[in-house]
Amino acid sequence: MHSRRWMVMVAIGLVCAVSVTGCKKKPRQGAGLGGEDIVGVGGQDIYSGELSDRFASGMEVAGQFAPVYFDYDQSQIKDSERAKIEEVAGHLKSNPATRLVVEGHCDERGSNEYNLALGERRALAVRAYLVGLGIDGSRIQTRSMGEERPVAMGGDESAWRLNRRGEFILVQ
Repeated sequence: MHSRRWMVMVAIGLVCAVSVTGCKKKPRQGAGLGGEDIVGVGGQDIYSGELSDRFASGMEVAGQFAPVYFDYDQSQIKDSERAKIEEVAGHLKSNPATRLVVEGHCDERGSNEYNLALGERRALAVRAYLVGLGIDGSRIQTRSMGEERPVAMGGDESAWRLNRRGEFILVQ
């Protein structure tokens, strides 16, 4: 058990080291979804990514709950978005075996490193709100997707607004 924790801490340290020393990215028009292997609602592929051991054995289902939207360069949960998180908390209370992954997303503005950190702060803010609503934190994993998985393409506020979000993925 300690060996696994140690490995996770080393991985986190490596990610932090790489993000601090990373190169500045080149501007781009936008990114689409790549070849993914995780099943979402309707059998769609949504994303790929590694989960910790306690989440890896379950099937992920995304799209059941509305995303939480954030203001530009913010990780604070808006009052208008709290009901969405409360709905997820109600589901988790009714389904104690279900676990959750909260993904933080950003629009394309800012460096990749900054957006990964902002996405993590957004996911952690949603997790903290869920924990405050009585959900056991060990049932919730967070991860940042930064700007890598936009839902709307375009270089204007109408697209950016949709990409600044937190998404809920249930692990059955």
